[in-house]
Amino acid sequence: MPKALWLLVIGMLVNVTGTSFLWPLNAIYIHEHLGKSLSIAGFVLMLNSGASVIGNLLGGVVYDKLGGYRSILLGIFISIVALTGLSIWHGWPHYVIFLIIVGFGSGIIMPSMYAMAGYVWKEGGRKAFNAVYVAQNAGVALGSALGGFVASYSFNYIFMANLLMYVIFLFIAFGYKNITGERIGQAHSNQQQKPIRNKHKLYALMILCVAYFLGWVAYVQWLSTIAAYTQEIHISLKQYSFLWTINGALIVLAQPLLQWMLKKYNEQMKGQMFAGFLIFILSFGVAGMSGSFKGFLAAMLILTVGEMLVWPIVPTVADRLAPKDRKGFYQGIVNSTATGGRMIGPVIGGMLVDLYGMTILFGFLMVLLIIALIVTYFYDWPLKYKQSNG
Repeated sequence: MPKALWLLVIGMLVNVTGTSFLWPLNAIYIHEHLGKSLSIAGFVLMLNSGASVIGNLLGGVVYDKLGGYRSILLGIFISIVALTGLSIWHGWPHYVIFLIIVGFGSGIIMPSMYAMAGYVWKEGGRKAFNAVYVAQNAGVALGSALGGFVASYSFNYIFMANLLMYVIFLFIAFGYKNITGERIGQAHSNQQQKPIRNKHKLYALMILCVAYFLGWVAYVQWLSTIAAYTQEIHISLKQYSFLWTINGALIVLAQPLLQWMLKKYNEQMKGQMFAGFLIFILSFGVAGMSGSFKGFLAAMLILTVGEMLVWPIVPTVADRLAPKDRKGFYQGIVNSTATGGRMIGPVIGGMLVDLYGMTILFGFLMVLLIIALIVTYFYDWPLKYKQSNG
């Protein structure tokens, strides 16, 4: 990988590690330390995700106008200000206000990280986005593990540790100054015509994002409804946490094998996404029939293989579809779609479980993923239509 990409990967690792100190413990802190109900905790987390969606879209636009360096610094400064406030005032309602601002700031950062990855290693294709994806997952695993350890001493240290990681990320980000300098002001002489000329590419991305959204709605159930269900069938919290340890370890350690297996199929992105969604369906089928830890372990292993095929592909496709002066905007759409799925998924899943039970939920999720399969198959129809009609 190019040195610039390594710098992006390290930055992503530090950024997500810092974020992951806090996000797995948000609901616990709101419920147990601030004395609010789980419903209120869920609503607060939804506000945080909603702010991230807005940040994703704004971050993509800022990238296209000012470049990745300035966009990332803007997101970091907003996050640092909010986390400084959170470290000092973390009662109610200050916690909610600062958490929303943190979501907004971190959301601004993500589209630029992905857009810059595609820029610094154009010939790498999927590999560039896969490297960022692996760093993101390693950060989640590391931050979650360290967060639990730090919180065992005091929750106050969690806020400080999160702030410290963002300060470290700020110093790393200073190294991004020259990565995307050529993009600033690029190809703006044709701004009026470009949206019309490239609308078929935007339509293709939007169709693909429908499948991406449905995939995330299903996937996030492992963090919400399925998490609660495992407790009901007497799978311990330690065992459930181990499932995510396996998930993160497999994503990192299986990369050489995955790259070797996909070497001949790197350009067949639709086929990889199609296979990934099929594997997702199999995973939820196994989980739906399981009543023990072994069954859920098997389902998690299958799920992880599926996500390794699907998640890095979508930003790769977005990078290829995007005009040169709209790379950030397209990545902003992709990131906001994923965040939207993570925001809406627990609400939909919780309602279905409350009304009809887990069996219906698993069936519903498999139907959603079948729809995602169909949508994925047709996502490039606007491109083919454009080619056939000139």
